[in-house]
Amino acid sequence: MKFSTERLILRTITEYDASEILNIRSNVEINQFLHRNPPKNSFEALEFILNIKRKSANNEIVLFGITFQNHSKLVGTICLWKFSEDRTVAELGFELLPDYHGKGVMSEAVNCILNYGFKNLNLEKIEACTNKNNSNSINLLQKSKFILNENRRDEKFPENLIFELNAI
Repeated sequence: MKFSTERLILRTITEYDASEILNIRSNVEINQFLHRNPPKNSFEALEFILNIKRKSANNEIVLFGITFQNHSKLVGTICLWKFSEDRTVAELGFELLPDYHGKGVMSEAVNCILNYGFKNLNLEKIEACTNKNNSNSINLLQKSKFILNENRRDEKFPENLIFELNAI
């Protein structure tokens, strides 16, 4: 599956993306706000890709690599995952290499994936969790019309804020 925006292509990641996935998922600046064990080498990045392919086949996740129209190198990823049992709610996840922060790249990708989630997957609500100190993600979510739900807490990671966006 592939989507195009004005500047971007959102596409399925493949085994050929292992070195770029390693670069993105092991980036220290990206990982400062995430709770994950980053891949240590291309083999671990390949394992991640194969796991995503399995989860995609089971409709557990929809994940896209983000590239520019004129360049095939991955600069980030974006996904919908943690679907509710009735498949009306999903969580938005995203990551972008720091060199591309503040350039509207993720806003463009988020708009595309929100449209896909609401129109094609018939989601009623999309949620997003982010660390309370991740001002870039907070600003992106607010710009994308997500609303902070002050009544919800992430039990596993209490430093996270939970944002929600309902279908119109």
